Amino acid sequence: MERKMEENTVSDVDAGREAGGEDALVGNVNKLMVSPPGYSGTPRKGHLVFDACFESGNLGRVDYISEFEFDLFIRPDTCNPRFRVWFNFTVENVRETQRVIFNVVNFSKTKSLYRDGMSPVVKSTSRPKWQRLPAKNVYYYRCPDHRRNYVMSFAFCFDREDDVYQFAYCYPYTYSRLQHYLASLERRNLPYLQREQLGLSVQQRRLDLLTITNSDHMSAEREKKLVFLTARVHPGESPASFICQGVIDFLVSQHPVAQILRDHVIFKIVPMLNPDGVYLGNYRCSLMGFDLNRHWQDPSPWAHPTLHAVKQLIVQMNQDPRVSLEFYIDVHAHSTMLNGFMYGNVFEDEERVQRQAVFPRLLCQNAPDFSFSNTSFNRDVVKAGTGRRFLGGLLDDTSYCYTLEVSFYSYMTAGSTAPVPYTEETYMKLGRNVARTFLDYYKLNNFVKDNRPTPIQSSGVMSQTGNGVGRVTADREKEKSESVGH
Repeated sequence: MERKMEENTVSDVDAGREAGGEDALVGNVNKLMVSPPGYSGTPRKGHLVFDACFESGNLGRVDYISEFEFDLFIRPDTCNPRFRVWFNFTVENVRETQRVIFNVVNFSKTKSLYRDGMSPVVKSTSRPKWQRLPAKNVYYYRCPDHRRNYVMSFAFCFDREDDVYQFAYCYPYTYSRLQHYLASLERRNLPYLQREQLGLSVQQRRLDLLTITNSDHMSAEREKKLVFLTARVHPGESPASFICQGVIDFLVSQHPVAQILRDHVIFKIVPMLNPDGVYLGNYRCSLMGFDLNRHWQDPSPWAHPTLHAVKQLIVQMNQDPRVSLEFYIDVHAHSTMLNGFMYGNVFEDEERVQRQAVFPRLLCQNAPDFSFSNTSFNRDVVKAGTGRRFLGGLLDDTSYCYTLEVSFYSYMTAGSTAPVPYTEETYMKLGRNVARTFLDYYKLNNFVKDNRPTPIQSSGVMSQTGNGVGRVTADREKEKSESVGH
């Protein structure tokens, strides 16, 4: 049935001014009350108030279609209208048992995991744990009303009048959350952890660098093995931050595997390469509209300061004869694939090709959600400016550069018939498994002797098998939480 768009009655709750229209896409909606057309009386319960003026928020415009239906427009990345994927907004002033359909109408991508059962995440003030909406309530389709663009519609029933509800593309991980996490690590005064400010973003946010190693055990004569990891160059790829936190949590822990790694390897981690983009609620770009992962070849100190600082550091360390930069891993999230997987580079030397496949194969043994079959090695021209491709050409043939990808949605395990949706915890678990795979790699190369106590007691999270660090053997008990809405 064809819908007729009526003139909207929308108002800003704080200022009482009219809003909406194309101009609203420039910024986020700010406490925007959406009332029925022609309504001018006192706002009532059920006249929904939309807001995205908060950290990592994104919602550019709301159109009233009917009492039960609203069209939502993603605000494009700042200074770059091409990218419209990430959304993150709140709804309040709801009526109990109020049923609605929200249509997100201006996605910039046609392929999407919404085709495969992915759904937005939701939480509310009385139920602060993020949950995925039931897949049966989510529809992804070409819409004739929107120039045959793809639209994602989801049905929802508000069930508590006093709650503020929040909806997002995926579990948000904000710049402030990272700052709180790093501050809590610093307060532990761990002798093997150093936090420093490597630089500042265009908007003067911190570019943090963590160094994790036990310098007391490092031999002055022996060449130092170094692993460099970065995340969130693409700000909307929030799962990358959960993976990165999982890596850090494991490496600073008292787990025997972590202790051995700290004794033999230096880990350098930049958890958030694009802090401005994350703060602003962009999907792909920096404040100035740059996809930073296409500017590694010649980053500008004023337009891409965070990238410039990281590249300078890596080049400097690569020139230090006392340091062997063994791995560079850049962590991302993928909007159309399932599982965790890696991208690597293509080389003429067949032996180097085989050596590059070792780490992903070992990770596959440790992480049930990691797929070696999805892992690929390429030299696409469009990827030439990425960290993986640029550093793969810069570093010598004993270094390995990878992009680690993880699905925004779910993973399949061996023998499973249905995909298992990722949670914040399972993203972090993949990070822990990435960290401990380094020990398997260095044992295989006889750099680390296997002198760990047997068996390792691991509080139900990780265990050891006879052939090295084994798979996760026991999941944490799932937290039971009351579902939000219907």
